[in-house]
Amino acid sequence: MDPYIEKVRTINEKLDASPLAHVHSYGCQLNVTDGEKLKGLLSKMGYGFTDVPEEADLVVLNTCAVRENAEDRVFGNLGFLKHYKEMKKDMIICISGCMTEQKNVVEKIRSSYKYVDIVIGTNAFDRFPGYVHEVLSGRKHVYDESGPGTGVSEGNEQIRSSSFKASVPIMYGCNNFCTYCIVPYVRGRERSRKAEDILDEVRGLVADGYREIMLLGQNVNSYGNDLEDGIKFPELLRRINAIEGDFIIRFMSSHPKDAGKDLIDALADCEKAGHFLHLPVQSGSNSVLERMNRRYTAEKYLEIIDYAKSRCPDFTFSTDILIGFPDETDEEFEDTLKLIEKVRYSNIYSFIYSKRTGTKAALLEDRTPYSAKQERMQKLLELQRRITTEDYRKYIGKTLKVLVDGPGKGGEGTLTGKSSEFIIVNFKGDSSLTGQFVNVKITAARNWAVEGEQV
Repeated sequence: MDPYIEKVRTINEKLDASPLAHVHSYGCQLNVTDGEKLKGLLSKMGYGFTDVPEEADLVVLNTCAVRENAEDRVFGNLGFLKHYKEMKKDMIICISGCMTEQKNVVEKIRSSYKYVDIVIGTNAFDRFPGYVHEVLSGRKHVYDESGPGTGVSEGNEQIRSSSFKASVPIMYGCNNFCTYCIVPYVRGRERSRKAEDILDEVRGLVADGYREIMLLGQNVNSYGNDLEDGIKFPELLRRINAIEGDFIIRFMSSHPKDAGKDLIDALADCEKAGHFLHLPVQSGSNSVLERMNRRYTAEKYLEIIDYAKSRCPDFTFSTDILIGFPDETDEEFEDTLKLIEKVRYSNIYSFIYSKRTGTKAALLEDRTPYSAKQERMQKLLELQRRITTEDYRKYIGKTLKVLVDGPGKGGEGTLTGKSSEFIIVNFKGDSSLTGQFVNVKITAARNWAVEGEQV
């Protein structure tokens, strides 16, 4: 065990009451998992937890750098924390995550947020207890600027937010360098965990009763390219599928350039894998895809979709769409709408392009007014609502296997969950079913979910 964990714990045990920590993670599920690991370390150091930041003795804001509004929210929350720290002088404030891998952000914190005690990046889990000890021992500021990681840290316990759904990172970093994306600069190059370490973790989770295993990575289907054992992502899926137990395998995110027939075949053959694929296309225009450095064409993307539908007619897809990439024309946007019509996604995560300093796209001229981008967003949302409403009707009369997430928004006695196809299903039932698989016969369809009755 890290000696600093024991040193911090000894300090905390001498207090009249156990100190409390507040950890807030922004952005992707990998960030959420990082937050769970930080909570695991804090628990070992003797901290309890609170959802109320002003009650905390130590606050961690685990940040995201993918979009500008995520950074704006962090700086806004830092403003509130200043007031809390003025009332509670010994409060420790820590900023972690992707934002802190950007030099301009660290300099902004240094100059404008001098009450921040600890700044750590995406590769500082092992050093975090030592930094907390330094601050408790009187050091005013600790800045870890070692940069994104080059290795994989194992053995960090997590305090998971769910008792039946678990996220399992299988790799870190990204080698793709899409021109709009900051991730390779803040997360570093691709590093895969050893297959046996992943399998051991999944076996333990299944033995503990977890029903959903979500495999995570910036690009999960490039898993294993940096390892010598020859195990690539489709084979990893098959090995996880062979683990005994009643659970469902999900994963995100996939890059279309690495999504081949072997991946689709594994999903079709593995009975525990959901018949669902999140495959970010970003644009349906080949000229935009080229400017984005996505390294596939719309035609190549559609080949993957068509093959998946030929193997499993009930296969569903979701995607990411980036609207208003620099100088995107009306014609290029129309190509995106045409692709959406062909694929017929069950869900789309759509965003208006946000310039990220340090990326190549930030240097591109953009003559498209923001109002035009907003109009395009509205047109896309209207198209997607129509498609989802039409396609969800095909489930009426069918029975879906649903993992129950808990109470829904339809009033007392309503439960909600997701099917194998990652479709939201609402039905009447007892809350004791939370975390269990239930068969639900579908009776109605909406533009965002289906409704049914427990069989």
